[in-house]
Amino acid sequence: MTTKFPDTFDYAGFNAPMRTECDIYDLIVEGNLPKEISGTWYRTIPDPQYPPMLGHDTYLSGDGMISAFKFENGHVDFKMKYIMTDRLKADRKARRGLFGLYRNPYTDDPSVRGINRCVNNTTPIFHGGKLLALKEDGLAMELDPETLETIGVFNYRGKLRSQTMTAHTRLDEDTQDLYFFGYEASGLATRDVSYCVADKEGQLVKEEWFQVPYVSLMHDFAVSKEHAIFPVFPTTANLDRLKAGGVHWVCEPNLDAYVGIMPRDGHTSDMRWFKHPACSAFHFMNAYTEGKFVHLDFGIGKYAPFPFMQEASHIHPTAEDFAYGRVVRWTFDMSKPGDKFEEYKLAPSGDFPRIAMKDHMKDYSIGYYERFDPQAGPPLVAGPVGAGFNTLSRLEIKSGKLQSWHSNKPVTIQEEVHIPSRTPGHEGYLALVADLHETQLSDVLVFEAEHVDKGPIATIHLPLRLRNQVHGNWVTAEELR
Repeated sequence: MTTKFPDTFDYAGFNAPMRTECDIYDLIVEGNLPKEISGTWYRTIPDPQYPPMLGHDTYLSGDGMISAFKFENGHVDFKMKYIMTDRLKADRKARRGLFGLYRNPYTDDPSVRGINRCVNNTTPIFHGGKLLALKEDGLAMELDPETLETIGVFNYRGKLRSQTMTAHTRLDEDTQDLYFFGYEASGLATRDVSYCVADKEGQLVKEEWFQVPYVSLMHDFAVSKEHAIFPVFPTTANLDRLKAGGVHWVCEPNLDAYVGIMPRDGHTSDMRWFKHPACSAFHFMNAYTEGKFVHLDFGIGKYAPFPFMQEASHIHPTAEDFAYGRVVRWTFDMSKPGDKFEEYKLAPSGDFPRIAMKDHMKDYSIGYYERFDPQAGPPLVAGPVGAGFNTLSRLEIKSGKLQSWHSNKPVTIQEEVHIPSRTPGHEGYLALVADLHETQLSDVLVFEAEHVDKGPIATIHLPLRLRNQVHGNWVTAEELR
């Protein structure tokens, strides 16, 4: 490699590219790792093979890396491998980066014009017997669940018309139906959105399209037993700007946010739109329908948190802007006319929300998420936002009671995953990767979900540093069989 990575936070410290594929058998486990934890925790990581062609780029552009922690009988094995996308193959053949700005093909080297530039680095899911790696600007990539080898682009045997598949899907635990969507479905900076359903066998059984008020960064959505909910926030794309070599996303706080709600098993023509002053959110904890009310729980902020988006938007957040953040419930009365709804504060601000799979789409009691608590120490750089989270919290939804843990050492924690228990009445477990800034290594911490404040019951030591994942999901051993 004849060039080096930029000396920016996206490529330095814990964000430094690893460029490492590995297979580690039997990691060192300290503490009590319950033998009932049996399955695989799949994670996707942006990890660039080569420095950016233009000399700068965002963390989110990194080549997709799939990793797997396999838990079996109190032991843990680890495997990590690059996802062999067309983009990575082209870069490797040239032995340099050939792609330009994040999600702007007009800035690519002419030699790769027309090549699929999706890096599939955001979310791994397992459905219909297939392991898929997702990123919202392209189609899924199918991987071998055991070896992690890349099989190829997945589009439901050619049935999926949308050019994109969202990074976040919603699984109905009772029916095993998978709900998903794709924005910019008909091409770059288009307002078209697809709404799709795949049955438990992994067959596409529904795809309907609709248009949003403007082209928006729709990273996530929510589904209840009766409704599908599509939030639209004013981080927008513009084709003319892209053609001029500009950035894909710009925050536009002069625009309203919208929420589209439709009957889950109905048609997109039944969509109803609600409005809210400009704000931002990327991940939703849960949604459920209660009679005439639709409830949506999530962490809200003033602007998109990514520095490269704020810089392109000429936004310099103030202390007041940060104070805007909170975990909220938006409640929509579907029996009333108009575009207004109610907001209730649930907890202090944070992100990476999780609940037990059995609670998805239903009225629920417990949620988990991550926060930055200044009392736990100063912000440490890790991940695409810059400052990482340092606190894991368990939220009792009805009472607002918050139970939290943070390390007494300088760490950044990555997104947690919930692992169900086979023991009746047991709340299950949480696992997360902790970046240890003193040693420049990473550990996996395992908690009893009901007793987060007591700290981890087991620590799994890695002999290397793991770059921050975007998202991960747990798959039981039974599902994999």
